Amino acid sequence: MSQQFDEMPDTAIENSGIARVIPCRKLEMFDSLKWLSLAVNDFKRAPVISLTYGAVFTLIPWLIYYLINSTGWYMIIFPAMVCFMLIGPYLAAGLYDVAWQFEKKRTPSFRHSLKAMSRNAVNEWGFAILLMVFMIAWLRIASLLHAFYPENEAYTLVNLGTFLIIGTLIGVALTLLVFFITAFTQPILLERRVDLATAVLTSMNAVWLNKKAMFFWAFVIFISVCIGFFTFFLAFLVLMPLIGYASWHGYIDTIEVKRERTYE
Repeated sequence: MSQQFDEMPDTAIENSGIARVIPCRKLEMFDSLKWLSLAVNDFKRAPVISLTYGAVFTLIPWLIYYLINSTGWYMIIFPAMVCFMLIGPYLAAGLYDVAWQFEKKRTPSFRHSLKAMSRNAVNEWGFAILLMVFMIAWLRIASLLHAFYPENEAYTLVNLGTFLIIGTLIGVALTLLVFFITAFTQPILLERRVDLATAVLTSMNAVWLNKKAMFFWAFVIFISVCIGFFTFFLAFLVLMPLIGYASWHGYIDTIEVKRERTYE
């Protein structure tokens, strides 16, 4: 079971003075499997809403693929998919709302979930702009990486080595940074009237203090994305709603509140 925050050591981020940091609990290594179990239950209780959001997460990469295939600019596939992964946490707000309604013993509706991003509108838009900055930065970096791409040589693994290694390292670093920032930011902004800096620092602090458990959760998300790619995004129809619901339960399990809350 999760341990209370007061058993955990102080960290620099908590004493940064930039913004308030909401305390978090200590997670066990495989707590995310419990979140997934609760997510499956949410999916079963709201199959139509879940599949609707899953369809959106499936159609977006299909559209990206269609645009790339029609223009012939194949080198943008990887950065475009990374962009899709960056905006995923923001698009998942509706799924968080569905899980939240179940927690409150209410019947969720698709219309209600669409209003989720307007509850803390200013900071929600600030979060969207933050993600957009990361997307733009990644696209700019990706364009610079093309300097390492062998233009007039055979496309062998040796010739592509420098391009692939540097691109992968930068992509992994950026993805990890975004994971720290977005792991709990969106659920915090959805439920609490806090500023963006508080939500972001709380998310980073919670991930840092639970590195093993959260990196395992990141690995689960990575495997889910890989399955989605191998199935030509069809698996996203189910996997993305599950990841969204599980993220909400992870937020409940991790970020402290004044009164104890559980959802089974």
